[in-house]
Formats: sequence, C-alpha cells, structure tokens
Amino acid sequence: MKDIKDVAFIVQARLNSQRVPQKMLEPFAGTTLFDLVLDKLITSSIIPKKQIIASVYEEELKNIASKKGIHIYSRSQESANEDKDLKTIYEWHDKLDYKYVVLISGCIPFLTIKTIDDFVSKFLTQDEENLFAVIEKKQYYWDASGNMINSWPAGETIMNTKVINPTYEAAHCLYASKLNIIKNNHFMVDYSKENLILYTIEEHQAFDIDYKWQFKIAELLYGKI
Repeated sequence: MKDIKDVAFIVQARLNSQRVPQKMLEPFAGTTLFDLVLDKLITSSIIPKKQIIASVYEEELKNIASKKGIHIYSRSQESANEDKDLKTIYEWHDKLDYKYVVLISGCIPFLTIKTIDDFVSKFLTQDEENLFAVIEKKQYYWDASGNMINSWPAGETIMNTKVINPTYEAAHCLYASKLNIIKNNHFMVDYSKENLILYTIEEHQAFDIDYKWQFKIAELLYGKI
C-alpha cells in the first residue's frame, strides 16, 4: 500500500508541438486542452490539489495554471525542446520531494476523471511500483516479415476477432513510475529486467489529438460519448 502523499501528479505541456503548434491552447469545446486537463484533475475525489503540478516552460501556460491554483514546475527551454533523453524531458525527477509520479497527458480530451482516479487507486494499492494505461485490442497482427505476432486460435479457419487472444496497445495517457529510476534513463520500468503492469481503459478515452484535423473530430464527439 502506497501513501498518496508520496505521489506527484504531473501534467507536462509545451507549445512548440511540431504537428500542431500551440496545440495546448488551441480552442476546443469552449476551452483548451490545457485548461481541460487541469480542470478535470481539480475535481478528483482522491488527488490532493496541492500535489497537482503543471510542468511548463511558456508563460501562457504558467498563467493558466497559476489562475487555477495549480503548483508550477518551471520547465527549462531545453526540456521543452527535447524528445529523446528522459532525464532532460523529465528534469523534475531529482528535484521534487516525492517517491512516485503519475503523469497525465493533456492531449486526451475524453479521458475521464473517474478513469484517472481508478488508475491512481490501483497504483496505490498494488505492490508493483509501475502502472501503464493500455487499450485491449482483439485483432490479428503480423510483423514486417509476415510472421504472426499473436497466436492463431486453435480450430479457427477464418479471422474471427471474437476468439482471438487480446493484445494491448499503449494508451499514451496515464503513466505511474518511481522517480529515482529516471536518473538511469528508465521510466516506469527497466525493460531489460521487468514487465509493465497494464491497466486497461476504454478505447475512446485514449483518443489522442496529434493533428489539426483531430480537433474537429474530437469536438464533434465531445460530450456525446
């Protein structure tokens, strides 16, 4: 059993997205993606507001978080422009007085606070020190050489997704990790030694806005599913 006081809840955001510049401040359903995720976390029934942290570099994002009473970690310009080195991207790993981090993506408008709270509750009560949100996929997959990745169901002669064993796809929205492993360039787990603990969420909740056209699709669906 983990103590929630040992957990930082971080929303990390930046405005220099290559695919959609200023994405986090793009108008969306009468608000913005950045406002939406922070407002959602504030309504949590279990996450202490004082432990919600916005890791941001740009003043526009700092101003929004500040007005909502959210603690700000002033992200460096280097961190906001880094895409590979974990220690730089998550530069707060050795500067925050916490043992664990739950990282919440701000690009996932359909992710509900109930799902976030359930994810946090699972992480707090399990023995393992990592947790990762995934989507269950009942589908047939092959690698580039034509080798089947999952096993063909015994006795089946056609592709039947009702009976195929599921595989799991990254949801890219909720991550739980120990902080002190980031210094070794690991996040959640050391993949050479251990496996991730998977937490399945509904597929629509993992709808990730990466491109301009996805804003239009998401806005049409927002509030309806």
